[in-house]
Amino acid sequence: MSTWRKSSRSGANNNCVEARSEGNGFQVRDSKLNEESPVFDMTPADFTSLLASAKRR
Repeated sequence: MSTWRKSSRSGANNNCVEARSEGNGFQVRDSKLNEESPVFDMTPADFTSLLASAKRR
């Protein structure tokens, strides 16, 4: 498993998601909750859509 990565724009409050590659896709979790966060599996296409949506905000 790869390590969790957080956006450099998340700031000091950690209100962000963390992501890592896993197998043929990606996983995301809530950075505030760390190990207590549910982990969501995403396909590469879904992860790309998530990133595109986040950039528009």
